[in-house]
Amino acid sequence: MDSSVFLGSLLHCAVDNLTLSRDSGVTQSPSVLWVQKGKSAEMNCSHTKGISYNQMYWFRQQVKPMELIVYISTANNPDFGNFSREKFSATKKEAESGYFTVKNVESDDSALYFCAVSEHSGTVLLHC
Repeated sequence: MDSSVFLGSLLHCAVDNLTLSRDSGVTQSPSVLWVQKGKSAEMNCSHTKGISYNQMYWFRQQVKPMELIVYISTANNPDFGNFSREKFSATKKEAESGYFTVKNVESDDSALYFCAVSEHSGTVLLHC
């Protein structure tokens, strides 16, 4: 029996005046991640959009619709909404990069995970 779980990332996006682009200047690593059950999986997101893009969003895509797991910026603590801080963590110490961790990985965590970044503004609509 295989005790590894697949976590992948195929999509990266940035909000640039509410327009998304595949050539967004956002890079996520690793692009493919196999993790043993019970271990943690850490992903990095970085961008070349400039320091005004200090907001980061981490999403999960499984069979069901895409879900926003966490929003984080350099100025605020992570906002996990309905998701558990015991299951996920996120850090963002500088505008150009951040980290996302899935803790105690189980089979149900198998999904595509990806990040998006946005520039600070009063209102941001994000669609990926």
